[in-house]
Amino acid sequence: MTVPIINCAETYQRDVTNLCARVGGLLLQHGAECALVESVTRRLGLALGLNGVEMALMANGFTLSTFRQGCCDTTVRRNQDRGINMHVVTEVQRTMLLAEEGKLDAAGVTARLDAITPFRYPRWLVSVMVGLSCAAFARLGLLARGAEANFATYLITFLASGVAMQVRQYLASLHFNPLVNFAAAAFIATSIAAQGLIHDWVDSPKVAMSACVLLFVPGFPLINAMSDMVKGYINTGISRGVMAVLLLLACCTGIVLAMTVWNAWTWL
Repeated sequence: MTVPIINCAETYQRDVTNLCARVGGLLLQHGAECALVESVTRRLGLALGLNGVEMALMANGFTLSTFRQGCCDTTVRRNQDRGINMHVVTEVQRTMLLAEEGKLDAAGVTARLDAITPFRYPRWLVSVMVGLSCAAFARLGLLARGAEANFATYLITFLASGVAMQVRQYLASLHFNPLVNFAAAAFIATSIAAQGLIHDWVDSPKVAMSACVLLFVPGFPLINAMSDMVKGYINTGISRGVMAVLLLLACCTGIVLAMTVWNAWTWL
């Protein structure tokens, strides 16, 4: 039986290809735009001794090919969304920059990537800050309407958006579909805010019910979608844009359902 001879150069190229694919996957999974994903992946491969790196990005995956000393290595990876996390994106970029400066080799890059842990704020802190931001939007809404400051409106907006954010984070931890997540949390937020109208607790229920659901606006996906399309990644941009629109529709479904249940049609 003949034992195949493994070329060390090919083994090294395969290892670097896997590193580049890992970097591209981390960036895509945590919300980086396509131009950044391709740039960081290519620069890392070149820094680690490859002659070329080519990447084809798709809606739910990517294909990566590397070239070194006349050899080509290709891999296909699936992209699983893990939520927007700029801490991971920033750490991956720093790893690539250290490799370009010659401070990290392939083993060093692997060790640094292994050490990256997504940083997340405590759930209660996120809910409090989201509640305060929505209450601030309620304040702006009252000022735009020329109405006087109303503490009850701010309070119910704060409670509705804070509780909805808690529900949203809890459902996300259980790996619910994002569309179900948005619809359920929007229903909760609108239901809580509707109590201000039903029990006559607030003078401006329309402002409270509209401000408490602003946390569901998918701003980051919409910006990424537009950025991708402007920079030539049409397919990926369209898929991200469609997903953002679906999230908005799910949010609207939850809002309309809550207004139907409580018969609180303040937006009309």
